[in-house]
Amino acid sequence: MVTVYEKKAVDERKIGLSRRELLKRGGAGALLIISGSAVISPEHAWGLETSALKPETMATLIQVARDIYPHDQVPDKYYAIAVKGHDETAAKDPAHKELIEKGIAELDKKAGKGGYRGLGWEEQRVALLTGIEKTPFFQAVRGGLVVSLYNQKEVWPIFGYEGESYSKGGYIARGFNDIEWL
Repeated sequence: MVTVYEKKAVDERKIGLSRRELLKRGGAGALLIISGSAVISPEHAWGLETSALKPETMATLIQVARDIYPHDQVPDKYYAIAVKGHDETAAKDPAHKELIEKGIAELDKKAGKGGYRGLGWEEQRVALLTGIEKTPFFQAVRGGLVVSLYNQKEVWPIFGYEGESYSKGGYIARGFNDIEWL
């Protein structure tokens, strides 16, 4: 038997982003503005200028990056920095530009009206990504993110990583034996 609450949740998923979900999401990447050749987040005061890829492509790429490596505590700005390399590579390599533009276009097409970014539920976006995970497009994006997202020194404190320890005497004297979490 389906309760009224469960039925309402199912109905909200069918129509996309509900009012409740929009309010619940609040500040975490809720609004990206595409203007000219830039993607801008006025709420968080950052912008990303594009040179080869369309700004719409970059905005979708930021959402794809967030869905591949989801960390609620990491602001969109760091995902934007992580995918900026695709724009730089696309400026030098027409094949890479075609791979990314075509990959995003196909993802938007599979998502239906409103495109990939228009899907209100993470589960829907992840299902689409799971369906394309063996494609060269997905592998290029995922492979680049491993380095470009996690090598940003600004995100290390978010994860509790203090950086390399060799120059500071190694880990033995700097927390190797800390078991406060146990």
